[in-house]
Amino acid sequence: MADLSPTPRSIVELIRAGVLDADLAATLWVLIEGRVPIIVAATERGAGTFALLTALLAFLLRDVRIVELEGATESFDWLPEAAELGWSRNRDSVPTPLGQPPVRPETTVLLIPELSANPPSSTWGAEARIAIRAASIGYGLAATIHADALDEVFATLSAPPLDVTDDELSRLGIVLIQRRLDDGRRRVVAAHYVRPTARDDHGHVQRLGPAVLSTWDALHDRFEHFGWGITPELALRVERRPGDFEVEVDRRRNYLAGLVQSGIVEVGAVRAAIEGYRSTTGASVTHAPTAMPN
Repeated sequence: MADLSPTPRSIVELIRAGVLDADLAATLWVLIEGRVPIIVAATERGAGTFALLTALLAFLLRDVRIVELEGATESFDWLPEAAELGWSRNRDSVPTPLGQPPVRPETTVLLIPELSANPPSSTWGAEARIAIRAASIGYGLAATIHADALDEVFATLSAPPLDVTDDELSRLGIVLIQRRLDDGRRRVVAAHYVRPTARDDHGHVQRLGPAVLSTWDALHDRFEHFGWGITPELALRVERRPGDFEVEVDRRRNYLAGLVQSGIVEVGAVRAAIEGYRSTTGASVTHAPTAMPN
């Protein structure tokens, strides 16, 4: 299902193409930078799910390690917590290669190019279950899946052979629903934030339904945004104050819009621009550079 195109696309190119807008991309930037898990779903082949996912991963901090799962041949010999997460197959402890940082939840994102029962390259069954459980103990997760709605994502993951629990589903973070339109255009038609199960001060389990971050208006070909309604929750998820979260989203939206206007779309150039934004004192840049950052 994943669009494994050899030609990567930048997030700015996707904004220019109307796949999503700068407002949604800016919110995703702050959340993904905070390693909130993300799943991109679509039913149509060629919908561009993997292209969108890889473009969004450019928002990760440079020191975050991305580990791509090897589908049906994955051994999890690199994952220290594999046994406690339920991995029962024989596995050898493999020492960390010299110069390679150890795999830790706070600095690692697990990448699943295709979460489906299409062996051998896709990830499913026990391998997928372990990856999703890893997200519940703090690992980042980035995946694509075959589905056309959030309920379909939940139903697919909670059914055999994955049997993902409600608590584990609540750790999925961001779920984007993407579609390929009849004229070939691609749009993120809905962006959801899955709220994690929590406990209140008295120890009672608190389960809140998913929140809608944005939807696409097909009639006017534009996006409507609703994330402002849960800003305190989003800010808490990435350890920011609500006011700071809002300011950063506004700044990054303006920055991305400036990149679009400047015509900076090549993948390497966009990555450099993202790093340039971060290196700016106080992250106070509110417009895109007209040239590549030094």
